Amino acid sequence: MKMQKTIPALPVQSIKQSCEYYTNKLGFRIRHQEETFAIAVRDDIEIHLWQACDKSWKWRSIFLALRPIWTGAESFIAGTASCRIQVHGINELYEEYKRQGVLHSPDTVVQDQYWGHREFPAVDNHRNLLTFYEEIA
Repeated sequence: MKMQKTIPALPVQSIKQSCEYYTNKLGFRIRHQEETFAIAVRDDIEIHLWQACDKSWKWRSIFLALRPIWTGAESFIAGTASCRIQVHGINELYEEYKRQGVLHSPDTVVQDQYWGHREFPAVDNHRNLLTFYEEIA
């Protein structure tokens, strides 16, 4: 037995807006798009986007303390996920994303980590965290 691949599934508020952002800002192409689901790809990376669109929790606010999540697709979940993406050419990607304005914050830099990675964080339009890393040789 051997596990071979993982595909992050990130909750977003709007599939249409996210597809535009992933295409125009993050350099992905949209391989598949439905009303509440999309697949974004770039090179060998695939990210699934799903719309956290259940807003019924708003009218159930008096019950939130007893049962805060009912469906798992509540709209407030959008932007709460993260994933790590291994890349080759971390500095080039950093410069691309710096130009696009998608870094986690204006003072974001590529950092060496003690566990052997060079990495930087970026965010999508709903503030899901995308950490890009390269193994230090």
